Amino acid sequence: MYAVVKTGGKQYKVAKDDKIVVDRLEAETGENLVLDQVLMVANGEQVDVGSPMVKDAVVGATVLRHTRGDKIMVFRRKRRKNFRRIRGHRQDLTLLQITDIAPDGKLKVAKPAAKKAEAKPAPKKAEATAAKKAPAKKAPAKTTAKKATTSKAKDAKAKE
Repeated sequence: MYAVVKTGGKQYKVAKDDKIVVDRLEAETGENLVLDQVLMVANGEQVDVGSPMVKDAVVGATVLRHTRGDKIMVFRRKRRKNFRRIRGHRQDLTLLQITDIAPDGKLKVAKPAAKKAEAKPAPKKAEATAAKKAPAKKAPAKTTAKKATTSKAKDAKAKE
């Protein structure tokens, strides 16, 4: 079984357990997605083609990671004008793994792996109370010292 899905303005032919690279999607790593823009579903000899989308068909996917594409150099010039500009571009991409294709819209999606709770060390009570009680120390007032006159300045005054 395979399907043709549309995401990011592009079309991809996918089957179960395929890994595809698509334009960046706003999803966290490990999150399950539902791609609902399915243009075609084929199951052996049975082929369903949408006009433009297949009704109730969905594709389940899991975000493996976010990455960036290769650098593309964009070079612009104007002849006889000594004008040249070089710019680089790297596209943001998302790596997806197709988990399921459901022509009827009922996905068999496994629950995502439980995220480990980020354990933040609790501040010690003694440090917390000391930080609250201790007032901020003020910087000592700056003393204005008279500038020492140099010997050149003294000589200049003596000549006058």
